[in-house]
Amino acid sequence: MTSVQPEPALRGDPTRKNVILLACCQAFSMTGNSLTMTVSAIVGTMLADDKSLATLPLAVQLTSTMLTTLPASMLMKRFGRRPGFMLGVVVGIIGALIAAVGIFQANFILFCAGAGLMGVNQGFALFYRFAAADTASEAFKSKAISLVLAGGVFSAVAGPNLAIWSRDLFEPILFAGSFATIAVIWLIPLVLLIFIEIPRPTLAQRRDSGRPLGQIIRQPVFVVAVVGAVIGYTMMNMVMTATPLAMLACGLEFSDAAFVIQWHALGMFAPAFITGSLINRYGVLNIMLTGAALMIVCVGINLTGQDITRFWFALVLLGVGWNFLFVGGTTLLTKAYLPAEKEKVQAMNDFLVFGSVSIGSFSAGALQNLYGWPVVNLTILPFVVIAISLVLWLRLSRGTASPTA
Repeated sequence: MTSVQPEPALRGDPTRKNVILLACCQAFSMTGNSLTMTVSAIVGTMLADDKSLATLPLAVQLTSTMLTTLPASMLMKRFGRRPGFMLGVVVGIIGALIAAVGIFQANFILFCAGAGLMGVNQGFALFYRFAAADTASEAFKSKAISLVLAGGVFSAVAGPNLAIWSRDLFEPILFAGSFATIAVIWLIPLVLLIFIEIPRPTLAQRRDSGRPLGQIIRQPVFVVAVVGAVIGYTMMNMVMTATPLAMLACGLEFSDAAFVIQWHALGMFAPAFITGSLINRYGVLNIMLTGAALMIVCVGINLTGQDITRFWFALVLLGVGWNFLFVGGTTLLTKAYLPAEKEKVQAMNDFLVFGSVSIGSFSAGALQNLYGWPVVNLTILPFVVIAISLVLWLRLSRGTASPTA
């Protein structure tokens, strides 16, 4: 019998290898971020004189991410994806070490500075999903994006567990070990990136910028893609950031908060194994609507009480809702630009997303401390309704065609 050989087009295609490597890089990048999300607000409470500033380090990190997206994208257009990704990792490692020193010295400002440098790494790492889509066929694009995000499943398990394990690493200085651990974890993608095969843009590609950005952002498909991602990410992050504070405030333990954040992260990333297939089968707009509906259910559960079961179930649904909105928004965005326009459009998208997320992160701490858990949840409802309305508007306007259609 003759063995079945792989199709030549797939045998030499680097796309699938890139997706695997980028998913691994995403996994370790998100492990550091998951660990940060679990402990950052608690460390902020320990170090800040004004407890309403507990989420400021996380807001600084996300603001840094936002400010990094535009220069990161332009840098990668000039020098290629791999050098840009590696630069981001190096800066992130330095930031994690500075954050650890800030905890040792009980210096809130230094801790915030380290968080800001860690945000630079995230600003570059955001483009892992786009890098997978760049070399993928149209049929494989949504799967490539979702599979890279599926690397976050590892982070969902590892991040909160590492937070518990590393909390006492340098006892009696709590949580300094968490950020030292992040620095070690981020050395791994630095090695993996050596094997990524994404061609550096040619001189002609670097010079060709396509249509003016103003023309691109006026497209209905761009508006809905960005607003869906902005609202999905910002509202999810507000609730997630406030959750450890709310749980500790009602007498639950740090290990309980880590458990809930772990399951929330699983809700965020585990569906990514099938989200691309669901989009191909049911349509991107239907998946985005489902994600928004799940966020509304999450709010309803959170408003019924504050015990660990409700926190757990609501945060899992919140994670799945985010996944559907964010993967859906990212997939929809790829229909809004031509190849020559991808860097500036992707950068603008992530700039807007993380600008909003940074505001939401800071607001979450203030809302939780000043008004409590119910207000945090009620705040997100009108925004989710806006996202639903815009997705329905796009469906009615039939504006989902690609610019090349």
